[in-house]
Amino acid sequence: MSFSKKIISNYQPKRLAVKLNSKGEQSVVKGHPWVFSNSIVKINEDANTGDLAIIFSKNKNKVIGLGFYDAKSPIRIKIIHSENSKADINAVFFHHKIELAFDKRKELLKTETNSYRLLFGENDGFPGLIADVYCNVLVVKLYSKIWLPYLEPVLLSLQQISKAQTVVIRLSRNLQNSSNHDLIDGEVVFGELEDEVVQFIEHGVNFSANVIKGHKTGYFLDHRDNRRRVGELSSKKTVLDVFSYAGGFSVHALANGAEEVTSLDISKQALDIARANVKLNDYYGIHKTISGDAFKQMKDLIQKGQRYDIVIIDPPSFAKQQSDIELAKKKYAQLAELGEKLTAKNGILVLASCSSRVLAQSFFDLNQRVLNAQTRLFETILKTKHDIDHPVTFPEGAYLKCGYYKFLE
Repeated sequence: MSFSKKIISNYQPKRLAVKLNSKGEQSVVKGHPWVFSNSIVKINEDANTGDLAIIFSKNKNKVIGLGFYDAKSPIRIKIIHSENSKADINAVFFHHKIELAFDKRKELLKTETNSYRLLFGENDGFPGLIADVYCNVLVVKLYSKIWLPYLEPVLLSLQQISKAQTVVIRLSRNLQNSSNHDLIDGEVVFGELEDEVVQFIEHGVNFSANVIKGHKTGYFLDHRDNRRRVGELSSKKTVLDVFSYAGGFSVHALANGAEEVTSLDISKQALDIARANVKLNDYYGIHKTISGDAFKQMKDLIQKGQRYDIVIIDPPSFAKQQSDIELAKKKYAQLAELGEKLTAKNGILVLASCSSRVLAQSFFDLNQRVLNAQTRLFETILKTKHDIDHPVTFPEGAYLKCGYYKFLE
């Protein structure tokens, strides 16, 4: 097999000798994948992005970690190996790490599912790199230039291990605007792609993803298990799916026998995708869509006296940076209050957050506090976090949390 010559980097990475301050060294020893610039006390003067940083302990000159140097990022070194063992960073090294990642996903692939995240960035030892599989199409998204010198062997192993027939490259905005590579966002670098919209299966339910132009890699796989669970709860129920995007929760609900499902999203294009995804499945219920600002539309529904057996509220991240945290919490509190008013007697309210800066315990405590302030009794029936293909190996890698609340009257 062969890939496009465009993915072969002209830059030959160097080896850098690095020493850190005590705090940085302790972080690496504990297995954290980030080394910030202010932790570095000694490094080669000619360091460039993509160079292999060999991190030595402060006192004993023992290698404690290996990472890739990123000249433009405050996270100056992204760790790829921090175990107490030597490692040659080559094609064999990458192949072994991808095999380990694939093994973690095998249980998921025993279900009626052919879409999964094969590499979850730092959590699988590939900082700044995501790899998602949709049926026989592998989509690799790059967030950092550190991978350019190593991309060909990584892609080769990803394709071989996933057995993908097609490989698509997606680029973050900063890489799209960069001039020192020939990659194109949405480029097919291996195999052929008949249609940019690829169909796949998630726990027996049919979906599609635009792997060329869609958000991220084309779809959000992380909520898979919550979507399955909502589907199982939805038989003969009315369902409101807020921030529905491509209709993940809506489709599972209808495919599992919901009587009526309403998908609410500000994006008309997303609702078009939701409608298309619904039609990929057999269902008898009614599918409605509402386009508009979620907060306003929910208030309008409350004024109209609308109530639903199941309400799912899964907003985008409200805390892109540290300064956003308090405002994010206020928005989550608003959504919990609005959601409670839209949930019918004996109904279930599902509240989710994908803001990594709002910690899980803080989110669940906030929900509890808001719902306790309402007049109705409720029961917390479940709290969930990441699905099996989104393993978490360091605190900042944990972002997804979801609470299920049943109202008893």
